[in-house]
Amino acid sequence: MEPYVVYMLECSDATLYTGIARDVKARLKAHNGGVSGAKYTRSRRPVRLVYTEVCPDKSGALSRERQIKKLSRAQKLALLSPNDTKLMHPFDIGVFEPEAVFLGDSLSDI
Repeated sequence: MEPYVVYMLECSDATLYTGIARDVKARLKAHNGGVSGAKYTRSRRPVRLVYTEVCPDKSGALSRERQIKKLSRAQKLALLSPNDTKLMHPFDIGVFEPEAVFLGDSLSDI
């Protein structure tokens, strides 16, 4: 059985979204194009995975998600590794490549 993962996404409007999932890759694809993505992210696509944290069970993941959602934006950004503190949008570099949105370095930590 896969563990639960708390994840954070950066939306195209630079806001941050936090959620939980067992399959983060599938959930990221849903947020970016599926009908099962969160209502919040549907109007803020594309989204990019910027943070993941593995939890042993659903209860722990829900608890951690609540903790993260209560943090200020600055505190949320502090959770990211030093290399990720300056978030970039695909549009900032003038080229949007959907594959780049679906793959994140943080996913390899799962």
